[in-house]
Amino acid sequence: MRKVLIAPSILSADFSNLAGEIREIETAGADWIHVDVMDGHFVPNLTIGPVVVDSIRGATVLPLDVHLMITDPEKYAPAFAEAGADSLTFHCEAAADPVKTLRFFRSLKKGVGVSLRPRTPVEKVLPLLPELDLVLVMTVEPGFGGQKFMPDMLPKVAAVRKEALAKGLKIRIEVDGGINPETAALAVREGADVLVAGNSIFGDRDRKRSLAAIRNSIDKIT
Repeated sequence: MRKVLIAPSILSADFSNLAGEIREIETAGADWIHVDVMDGHFVPNLTIGPVVVDSIRGATVLPLDVHLMITDPEKYAPAFAEAGADSLTFHCEAAADPVKTLRFFRSLKKGVGVSLRPRTPVEKVLPLLPELDLVLVMTVEPGFGGQKFMPDMLPKVAAVRKEALAKGLKIRIEVDGGINPETAALAVREGADVLVAGNSIFGDRDRKRSLAAIRNSIDKIT
């Protein structure tokens, strides 16, 4: 298995000190920074836009993993790509034609991911795997941080990994929602290799300790 990456979600960070928060997690050993973009329409929360992504890009050298929880992702993706995103993930539920959207995202010369919310069957994403860099399995309902991990989403992770292995695809499987040292291990056992963690990292004043706790839990099984 490839190295498991940890991507702290800045949705849970202190936005009054965002640059400082980013420096802390970078120093603590984060691999990516996960940026949740919400439009108040596709999900019932409103977060950041391209201007903030541009500011984050200026504050770190870490890859920016931008998760677009928005309606009409094709309309807004170019602005986020230009702002400094390294990868862009859209929701298959937000795309009338996921293949068309995927290929448009690919034209932006960024990593491309597709996410599915809990109620969406994993079969919706499996045909897209050959053209993807990443699949994001939500283990909470998208929209707000601090929700409880949904273990019944783990079979989706296993199904994506099984299909990827069967087809010889080098694809990353990301899990987002309720990730802590215990749930991280569950996700990795099923085939996840990118873990998005928000409250479990930013809710601890010692970011190095919280990241290390997740890392230690997955090192025991990889």
